[in-house]
Amino acid sequence: MTEPRPEPASAPAETACTFCGIVAGDVPARVFHDEEDFIVFQNRLTWVPIMLLVVPKVHMSQQELWRDRDRMARIGELAVRVGETFCPDGFRILSNFGRLALQSQPHAHVHVVGGAELGPYVVPRQWLVGG
Repeated sequence: MTEPRPEPASAPAETACTFCGIVAGDVPARVFHDEEDFIVFQNRLTWVPIMLLVVPKVHMSQQELWRDRDRMARIGELAVRVGETFCPDGFRILSNFGRLALQSQPHAHVHVVGGAELGPYVVPRQWLVGG
């Protein structure tokens, strides 16, 4: 894993893809790994101690990523290495598809989360306040 790189000062226009901006170095991010086809950076969300994103450098949808066997195998291998490095006691690799799954970025990516007891995969609706 490489050291985090300095955060650039400028950001792209609001209509641009945030992840493409990070890949280009135009949007600030704490980068943990950068190679020819993929980049790993810290998620802006902080629900658990470790929330990293593994992102292909080329803009594509989640569906396109998962249907590309070669790229998916390579991103999966990288995500496992990242998980083993930053979450040696256990981690999850997650991928959200669409609004109801809380996908907030159109650029393909997988999450590596860990660093704490993660609990159930999905909280039953009756557990939610007002659910």
